[in-house]
Amino acid sequence: MTQSNKIVSRAELQRRVAEWRKAGEQVVLTNGCFDVLHVGHIRYLAGAKALGGRLVVAINSDESARRLKGEGRPLMPEEERAEILAALTDVDAVVIFPEADVRRLIREIRPDIQAKGTDYTESSVPERDTVIECGGRVAIVGGSKDHSSTEMIARTKSQKSLSRS
Repeated sequence: MTQSNKIVSRAELQRRVAEWRKAGEQVVLTNGCFDVLHVGHIRYLAGAKALGGRLVVAINSDESARRLKGEGRPLMPEEERAEILAALTDVDAVVIFPEADVRRLIREIRPDIQAKGTDYTESSVPERDTVIECGGRVAIVGGSKDHSSTEMIARTKSQKSLSRS
């Protein structure tokens, strides 16, 4: 499957999920802004894929990311972020969502597992109740939270300011 075939609408995602389930495959959902892809993201996605089955990555739309992260974010437009994620072997589908969280998407595709990074605990995942209500479970995956796009951007801005002084 080419990377462009991995970037799907919500309707197409629902069709693929139904196909995967018919074939007996499990569906794992991850989500985030993925503004500046870094090794923490790669470890998180690899951990999610290791749970088994098909990996769906839901990314915040530009407007949703801006509401969450603040003015000046995201640095990359949603289409580019989606294309980068779709190029990763572990990723089976990428969908862009405009909401603040993935509760609606969870209700639409009913993932078997929602994978979140180590900045959460199973009990602190905002959509946990929705996942359980839809028959799924939450799993915490990836390495320790040593990497952050927000911190990387702030560090880069700080270094640029110092070099101008």
